[in-house]
Amino acid sequence: MAYTAANSSSADAPLPGIIGASSAMRAVYGITRQVSTSRASVLLLGETGSGKELIARAIHELSDRKRRPFVRVNCGALSENLLESELFGHVRGSFTGAIDNRTGRFEAAHTGTIFLDEINSTTPLLQVKLLRVLQEQEFERVGDTQTVRVDTRVVAASNRDLQEEAAEGRFREDLYYRLNVVPIYLPPLRERREDIPSLVTHFLNVYNEENDRYVVHIDPRAMEALQEYHWPGNVRELQNYVERAVVMATGDELTHELLPAVVRGDNGTPTRAFRKYDFDSLAVQLVHEGLSTADDESTDLHSRVVDRVEKEVIAQVLSQCDGIQIKAAQRLGINRNTLHKKIKDYGLDSGENGASDKAG
Repeated sequence: MAYTAANSSSADAPLPGIIGASSAMRAVYGITRQVSTSRASVLLLGETGSGKELIARAIHELSDRKRRPFVRVNCGALSENLLESELFGHVRGSFTGAIDNRTGRFEAAHTGTIFLDEINSTTPLLQVKLLRVLQEQEFERVGDTQTVRVDTRVVAASNRDLQEEAAEGRFREDLYYRLNVVPIYLPPLRERREDIPSLVTHFLNVYNEENDRYVVHIDPRAMEALQEYHWPGNVRELQNYVERAVVMATGDELTHELLPAVVRGDNGTPTRAFRKYDFDSLAVQLVHEGLSTADDESTDLHSRVVDRVEKEVIAQVLSQCDGIQIKAAQRLGINRNTLHKKIKDYGLDSGENGASDKAG
């Protein structure tokens, strides 16, 4: 996302390490600088890949807490039980597998900043506990009765409209207002296309250095295609495509042909159907694809779509857990016996599926 001269004193001058000088980003820089010197909670809003973590780090680095810990937690990556332990810690014996005391992330971030990414993924029960930390600066570790007090600055991020989520009952309204003291909206890349040339140049420099390449020229047709593309994956998607171009280039130029077909506007590529990468859009597309393969008389639509997705989820979680079923069941949030039956039903206990039959 943004950079310019380091000696600029303007409040809306680009922040160190962030690429972009568009008016939309200058507004972000101004708010970031102003809020960083306060103790207020900050809510970063924007699409996936728009650079929310970079702004969270900038808030920390510009604050008087910059020499203290900056701790990031991806709330969408863990189940409720695991996330509670991750955030608040636990004591030995508080649950199966808790073989020792553990310090949580809030405690680890004491006197520093904690960045709660994808906070919209948290459950109502955990939201109650987060509200207490924000209001009282205290909590109890899982399985403990002793209260822990912390001085931790909270920066949260969401790729969904939390006000809308609260209105529809999916997010606690009181927590939303407590987090939303200072909101900062990160514009998607399509709303700041003038920053694309600077971003491309920056990523070319990064990946030339990493891969010992010398791709220093950009075909005007390639730049035109990059600036016209919709960028559903935002800066992260652009970064990936530039890295791919550097790796695949045979000369010193990023040519039009080095770009993915979806960026070049090739209507024949099947990936165009997946140009929106957010979870809800992919779910709609997945169901559509599943139903499109069935005829009007089909009576197996549930297994055709839902069972197939469940099988894939179980297979991938088993793989992440090295085939340990008790750990996979905990991650999935289902009973271990239920998981064992599903593994058998879906044939995931066979070697060809890459899942073992370990129970843990």
